[in-house]
Amino acid sequence: MFTIMAPVGVAKLRARLFLLFLILTLRAGMLQFATATIQGYIGDRDMICPSVCRCDEDFIYCNDRGLSSIPSLPPSASVLYLQNNQINNPGLPTSLERQLSIRVVYLYDNELDEFPMHLPPSVRELHLQDNNIRTIPRSTLARMPLLEKLHLDDNSISTVSIEDQAFADNPRLRLLFLSRNHLSSIPSGLPASLEELRLDDNRISTIPTHAFRGLASLRCLVLDGNLLANQRIADDTFSRLSNLTELSLVRNSLQTPPVNLPSAHLQRLSLQENALTHMPRGSLDGMRRLLRLDLSGNNLTTLPRGLFKDLDSLGQLLVRGNPWHCGCNLRWLYDWLHARGNSITVRGLTCHGPDRVRDMALIDLTSEMEECEVVRTAGTKDRVGGGGVDSSTTLTPPQGSLFTLHSKRPGLGLPDSGLDYTLSSSGVGKSLALNVKPLSHNSVRVTWSVAQPSSSFRLSWLRLGIGNAMGSITETLVRGDRREYLLTSLQPRSSYIICMVPLAASSESKGAISGDADSDEALVCAKAETSDLTPLEEEDEESQQMTVLPLAGIIGGATAIVSLALIFGIFCWYGHRTGHLCSRDHYTRSSSRKNKTYDDYIESGTKKDNTILEIRSPGLQMMPMAACQPMQPKPLREDYIIHTIFPSNGTGLYKGDSHVSNAGHGTNRGYREGGIPDIDYCYT
Repeated sequence: MFTIMAPVGVAKLRARLFLLFLILTLRAGMLQFATATIQGYIGDRDMICPSVCRCDEDFIYCNDRGLSSIPSLPPSASVLYLQNNQINNPGLPTSLERQLSIRVVYLYDNELDEFPMHLPPSVRELHLQDNNIRTIPRSTLARMPLLEKLHLDDNSISTVSIEDQAFADNPRLRLLFLSRNHLSSIPSGLPASLEELRLDDNRISTIPTHAFRGLASLRCLVLDGNLLANQRIADDTFSRLSNLTELSLVRNSLQTPPVNLPSAHLQRLSLQENALTHMPRGSLDGMRRLLRLDLSGNNLTTLPRGLFKDLDSLGQLLVRGNPWHCGCNLRWLYDWLHARGNSITVRGLTCHGPDRVRDMALIDLTSEMEECEVVRTAGTKDRVGGGGVDSSTTLTPPQGSLFTLHSKRPGLGLPDSGLDYTLSSSGVGKSLALNVKPLSHNSVRVTWSVAQPSSSFRLSWLRLGIGNAMGSITETLVRGDRREYLLTSLQPRSSYIICMVPLAASSESKGAISGDADSDEALVCAKAETSDLTPLEEEDEESQQMTVLPLAGIIGGATAIVSLALIFGIFCWYGHRTGHLCSRDHYTRSSSRKNKTYDDYIESGTKKDNTILEIRSPGLQMMPMAACQPMQPKPLREDYIIHTIFPSNGTGLYKGDSHVSNAGHGTNRGYREGGIPDIDYCYT
């Protein structure tokens, strides 16, 4: 019996244990569910989005809401869009400092007049442009030690309003925008970590040597739209920026590029819309990584040979808006562009002169450039000052110099024969080879080569008269690094003797004027004859002369018409004053107001007239006198007689016999019922 009951007791015990285990499991599940529910509720409370904003995870969009203060934000917010509101400085709550998850804040286009306080120290990017911020205090910036990007464009910040060492506590600041403010100089104390600095459209006129000291990491510098000139930029200002990749100096007053530009890493150089008149040779040396060069909107006519010798990586050359003179002076550039082929994009290299190639692209002047021949000594290259510059550097035509002189009695002899002259020694040990070539009926190209460098050359040319009679000689000084000169404005069908002599440094100031004996010994001459006018050129000159006559006739006719109109106006004015002329028709006399024209009423209110103004019921009536009385002197004054006729009691001024309600007084309806057309209704 006992043995049978034992298994039954074990089964009951197992059932009870299983039931207990099931109960404990259910209770544990309920506890977990309750815990998860409570945590979810708390999390939902943390992620409550402000009612006036829109939230997308940790991005809070409160922009363009007309807010004057920042609403309560969820703790998980990381990017705040608060731009285009009316938030002022009191609208920034102190609780914002405890929002340690905020990384980016957009507060541009608000009403901030001071640098905002109470921003969390976790901010890395801050947009404050288009406010009215006047100062940059160091204490406020020190609260954001992780700040990397700061935008302060379009505010009212001046140089003196930036506290000394304001950015000293921001060692991670990489980008600083201060465009369109009131800065007069480069802010001092900029952090060494800065990589991009924009100071365009300010009032900066001077850049001292120490302006960019310590900014070795700077890669992009924008100084557009300031007051910079070459005389106010220190020579080694930009040389300290060894890692600079982009430099923009647009819309300033530069006449030449600043000296000592950083060349090792520069990729983009923008010099458009300045006052550049020439690009010195060597100003772009070493810029082997330059990708884009913009020289648009200046006064450049030519570029010196060798300017682009290091620009092997140049892909964009923008030069539009310059008066380019496409002569032999740009033959080297023509060859350089053809050698580069499709690897470079050129914009705006259009010729402004000479007239025969005007509005043509330089790259298309194949036949014109073939006429340009570079004269060199066989198998040699001349160098100037040891700089390795080719001696075939051309001079900017047209001819002319501030040092051009004229002499009435030249002391030159005729050359023996031919145009080729061998090298001859001068008193100072220099030699010269001269060659001349007529290019047109009024121009001659002069080229030369020297065995040794010279400080300058004296170039003289003489036009021979009939029977080799001597005329007047013209002289000019040419720089020592030039190897070509273009004589223009010469006479057609004429013979010229062209001579050149190298000048030493000691004789440069007096040799060209006095013509000392040592210089005369080294004189080399050649003879050239200008060609006759071609039929096309003759037609052009005749057409130009013919166009002068119609132009003179048009100007004369216009002058005569203006004179006659002036005389007629004076005559009419005098006749009007004396009463002999009538400037307008007589007014139409009529007893009915409906027959009166609109001009009569306007005339009575705007001009004096010899009429009688009389007020009668139910309105006004003009009773004109004689408007024009010839042969009678004009009275000294014009009188107007106004009779005021008061209506009877209870009768309106514009009421008829039938009673009209007062609603029509002073309106078009009142005038219509009084017999006055709508067009005559106006206030006086």
